[in-house]
Amino acid sequence: MLQDDRIWMAQGDNPCYLLLNQANRHGLIAGASGTGKTVTLKVMAEGFSQAGVPVFMADVKGDVTGMCQAGVDSESMQKRIQKFGLQGFTYQGCPARFWDMTGGPGIPVRVTISDMGPVLLSRLLGLTQVQEGVLNIVFRIADDRQMLLIDLKDLQAMLNYVSEHTKEYTTTYGNVSAQSVGAILRALIAVEDQGGDIFFGEPSLELSDWFACDPMGRGYVNILNAARIIQQPQIYSMFLLWMLSDLFEKLPEVGDLDKPRFVFFFDEAHLLFNDMPSELLNKLVQVVKLIRSKGVGVYFITQSPSDIPGEVLAQLSNRVQHGLRAYTPAEQKAVKAAAEAFRANPNFKSEDVILELGTGEALVSFLDEEGKPSVVENAKILPPQCLMAEASDEAKAAVAQGQMALMVKYGTAIDRESAYEKIMDEREQNAAAEELAKERAKLEAEKAEFAKQQEAAQKAAEKEAERQQKAAEKEAERQAKAAERDAERQARAAEREAERLAKAEERERQKQKDAMSRVATNILSSAGRTAVNQIVRGIFGTRR
Repeated sequence: MLQDDRIWMAQGDNPCYLLLNQANRHGLIAGASGTGKTVTLKVMAEGFSQAGVPVFMADVKGDVTGMCQAGVDSESMQKRIQKFGLQGFTYQGCPARFWDMTGGPGIPVRVTISDMGPVLLSRLLGLTQVQEGVLNIVFRIADDRQMLLIDLKDLQAMLNYVSEHTKEYTTTYGNVSAQSVGAILRALIAVEDQGGDIFFGEPSLELSDWFACDPMGRGYVNILNAARIIQQPQIYSMFLLWMLSDLFEKLPEVGDLDKPRFVFFFDEAHLLFNDMPSELLNKLVQVVKLIRSKGVGVYFITQSPSDIPGEVLAQLSNRVQHGLRAYTPAEQKAVKAAAEAFRANPNFKSEDVILELGTGEALVSFLDEEGKPSVVENAKILPPQCLMAEASDEAKAAVAQGQMALMVKYGTAIDRESAYEKIMDEREQNAAAEELAKERAKLEAEKAEFAKQQEAAQKAAEKEAERQQKAAEKEAERQAKAAERDAERQARAAEREAERLAKAEERERQKQKDAMSRVATNILSSAGRTAVNQIVRGIFGTRR
C-alpha cells in the first residue's frame, strides 16, 4: 500500500516501509511453500504500480493474474484491515498486461537467436566448453557473412552449413568438429520440443514496451504466463537472465532516483542458479551490482536464501523472510544463515522466530533513508488491494481488450530473410549451378563423343579411301600387267602368226619351188636341160 514515497509492506512493533528511493538496491522474498510469498509479492508490486513504477513478474502458479482485478471484501479481510488500521483502504486492481512465451492467450514474447547470444544459448543447451566454442564460431561466421540468426531453423541451418564447409573455415576460425555440431543440433531439437520454435523469432520483444504507465500514471504490471514454461526451467531462466542482461546493456546510467524506473521480480530464482557456470554467474553478479545505477530494482523470490549464491545474495538489501522449516542439518544451517543476514532486534532471536513464523508473517528489514538496513521486525504482511486468487475470465478479457495494440504489434510472427533462407538460396543456386555444370559436362561429353565418332568415321573413310585407292592402283596395276601380258601375248601371237605366215609363205614358196622344180624336172626331162633352165629363169625372173 503506497503512502507518499514509500510502500507500506508490513506491521510489527513498527510499520515496515520499503522506501522508493532505496528500492533499486534490490531485494529478496524468501520462505517455504505456503508461507505467503505470493501475497508479499502482490503487495510490493501493487505499491510500485501505484507509485508509477512498471514491474515485471512471472506467474508460475496462475494466481498472480489476480493483480489486474480488485480484491473481494470478506469478514477476514475486514478483520485484517481493522487490525492494521488501514484507513482509506480500497479494493483495486492494477493496470496489467499478460505476456506468453508458449503460444498462449497473452501477448507473444519472442527473442531472436542473435539477441540471446552464444553464451546464454550454451547455458540453455547445456553445452560443454568445446561445444560452446563451436557455437561461438558459428555465430562469428554468421555475423561475418551477414546471415541473421533469428529463429531455431536459422541456427540449425547455419550449424549444418558450417559443418559442410568446415575445411574453408578451420584456418580462419578454428576447428569445427562434426561431433560438436551434432551434439548442438540434438540439444536444439530438445529446445524445439519444449516450445523454443515459438519463443525464438520475430518480432522480438522491445523491453521499452514494459516501461509504460496507464493514463492515471500507474505503472503497468507485466505478467508472464510461466505455468507451462516453468516445466522447462532452462528456457525460463535463460529468458529472465537475457531480459536482465538486455536491460543492463540498453538502459542509460541515471544514478540514484526518487524511485526506480522499473522493477524486476525473479520468481523461482533457484532455477536460474542450478548448475550455473562460473562465467555466467560472474556476469550475473556484475549485472546485479551495476543495474541499480540504471534505475532498475531486482527482487528474487525463492524458498530459501541458500538457493542464491553468496555473491548475488550480498547485493539484496531489502529483505522479507517468511517461515522456514529445518528438519535436516542443512536446513538448520540455512535458517541460521538467513537469521544472521538481518540486523539484530534485541526483542527476539531471529533464528528462533524464522522457525515459528505463520502464514503471512515474516522477518522484514528494508533500507532506511541513509541506505542502512533497518532493525529486523517480526511483522505481518499487509493484505493486497488486488484479488488474492486468480483473475476471473471477465477480468482477463478486459486486460486482453486493453492490450490489443501490443497484440497487433507482436501477434503475428514474421519470418523475414535470414540465415536459413540465404543458405537455402545458396544451396538452390549451387544445385542449379551443379545441374548446369552436369548438363555442360554432358554436352561436352556428347560433343567429344561426336567428335570422336566423326574422327573415327573420317579415319575410317580415309582408310577406306586409301584401301580403295590401293585397290584401284592394284587393279590398275593388275590391268596394266594384264594388258601388258595381253600385249605381250598378242605380240607373241603376232610374232608366231608372222612366223607362221612366214613359214607358211616359205613353205608355199618352197612348195611352189618344189612344184616348179618338179615341173622343171619334168620339162627338162622332156625338152632338154637348156630349155628348162630358160623357162625356169623366165618364171622366176632371172632372165635378162
